[in-house]
Amino acid sequence: MLRNDLSMPSMIFAGAVVGGLLFVSACSINVQKEPNGQDKKVDIRTPVGGIHVSNEAAATDTGLPVYPGARLKEKDSNDDNKSANVNISGFGYSLKVVALQYESDDAPSKIVAFYDDQLKRYGNVLVCHTHHLDVNADIKDFDQGDHELTCQGSSGSNTELKVGTKENQHIVAIEPDGKGSTFSLVYVHTHGKDEEI
Repeated sequence: MLRNDLSMPSMIFAGAVVGGLLFVSACSINVQKEPNGQDKKVDIRTPVGGIHVSNEAAATDTGLPVYPGARLKEKDSNDDNKSANVNISGFGYSLKVVALQYESDDAPSKIVAFYDDQLKRYGNVLVCHTHHLDVNADIKDFDQGDHELTCQGSSGSNTELKVGTKENQHIVAIEPDGKGSTFSLVYVHTHGKDEEI
């Protein structure tokens, strides 16, 4: 669902790597499980930072409403959740990613029109076209003064709506799915040591 090293498995892997690095210091680890035994939340806290990974996310966490009548996608055959809430902080840097994937019986054009209107409250909406539903969060190089969001592709049947900056962005990615649509709501926020998350 997410691209640019922000897929759910890669977010969890990145969290585990950072967690391993932070583990060298004194830390606390708290794991909450689903009734079926799968991990629901993982919290790692150390004196130098922490990691929070959860499959509990709400559309309100992205700052966007759910398209009327849309349904949260069920886990796929790989047992991957279709929602994630990841917070990583430490060494003067933080990353927050909230992502949810939905399905709707409506055509992509209706969903694009709905979210184009909803995203306008955050600024000018960038409309991109791609070949995959993967969301291009485009968080690289903002620390070199490159803050403007860009399209990663110029053609394709999928539409990606973006607004904000590389440090604070709202993204909606929509793709045709049979007679309906699949779409993702994503919020990405990064900051340095002098900023508040």
